[in-house]
Amino acid sequence: MPRNPLNAYEKVRKQTISGREIEASVLEKGAIRLRRCQENWTGAKFDRNLDEALRFNQRVWDIFNSDWQSPKNTLPREIRQDLLSLSVFVRRKTLDIMAYPESRKLDVLIQINENLAKGLRAGMTSDSASVVAE
Repeated sequence: MPRNPLNAYEKVRKQTISGREIEASVLEKGAIRLRRCQENWTGAKFDRNLDEALRFNQRVWDIFNSDWQSPKNTLPREIRQDLLSLSVFVRRKTLDIMAYPESRKLDVLIQINENLAKGLRAGMTSDSASVVAE
């Protein structure tokens, strides 16, 4: 038996998790990190925790951006274009926060991440429902 059953569970979960679940999870992780910065705001200075949270979130969006630009992406073209535009907005907002940090500016990034994660999870539920209905 493994020393820590939680580690064994986590290993199995990582091996069986769907792509949408991974995407939703990393978006939520980005939102959580940004919210922690917002809740522990220490003033107008740009601190290391904020830098790390913004960079993590931007890396997530850069990966999505790369996928959305790929000719192999199966999303409809119009949806990909909308997501790419959203990605550009996230980048601009991130750079703005880095240049002029304000706690309230994090709200939009947090909301975007949370709403996109919620949409991904809703899609998983409807996919599961359609499989059950068949």
